[in-house]
Amino acid sequence: MGDKIGKNSKGKPVAVVIGATSKWQSDGRNTRLVHGQAVDDSHLPVGIRWGVGGAIAQKFAREGFFVVVTTRSAANATALDKAIRDQGGDGMIVELDVSRQDSIAAAFAAIRDQAGDPAVVVYNAGYLEGRDLPPEKELLEHIPVEMFDTAHHIASRGPFLVAKEVLPAMRKRGEGSFLFSNNASSLRGRKRMTGQSLYYPRVMMRTLAQVLTEEYSEHGIHVANVVIDGTIDSPGTRALPRIRQNPDLVINPEKIADAFYYLHTQDRSCWTHELQLTPFPVKPSY
Repeated sequence: MGDKIGKNSKGKPVAVVIGATSKWQSDGRNTRLVHGQAVDDSHLPVGIRWGVGGAIAQKFAREGFFVVVTTRSAANATALDKAIRDQGGDGMIVELDVSRQDSIAAAFAAIRDQAGDPAVVVYNAGYLEGRDLPPEKELLEHIPVEMFDTAHHIASRGPFLVAKEVLPAMRKRGEGSFLFSNNASSLRGRKRMTGQSLYYPRVMMRTLAQVLTEEYSEHGIHVANVVIDGTIDSPGTRALPRIRQNPDLVINPEKIADAFYYLHTQDRSCWTHELQLTPFPVKPSY
């Protein structure tokens, strides 16, 4: 269905957002883990209800893209899909488990068949493995191998497999974007504190972005690692006591979405392989 310029039968370029829903959405895994239950998001702007992935999906849909949102369970994304359509956008939901090669292959076969070859792919898959370990199990020796395997699959192996699915068609077209949503743990190894995920495998995601920039920029493909260094505004994070006391500590996912759209549409004479986003300080510091 996709043609040589990455548009589908409706004449729209295709954007794929992997991990379009959020573990911090109103009924997300981390929201339930931290708060013990789902929270109410009816009073929140629609742009932040599904975190970064949802904001990116809505942004690209508003800009005229056919947006494919992926999630492990389609039910997680039905509200987001409705919000996109209510805003006049167009798209579809595809189930995808980035920890399974067969799921990735099947998902992209469906995307190519039903939507077309992607013009832009945003890898925003997240995980919370490690967050539920108690304080006495902070050290690496207490991390179960299965927990490491999940972190590795999502942070390193998953993006490698996705790259193999999408980069050949982009290379043949001579254009496209493959953008990673990452965090500050990709910049430097730190001790995992209680309540934090096992994040050091994300260093591999950052390195992969650098390698793919070296290999594919000459073929017209833009690869970038976006470091989101801070707490993202969402229903679950807004309910945290420290955020309720100081809401300026969160990063607006709609601003993050604007940055991703800019990275895809910017002047190609200005390549970047990395962008770091942080909350604006409450008061200027000199």
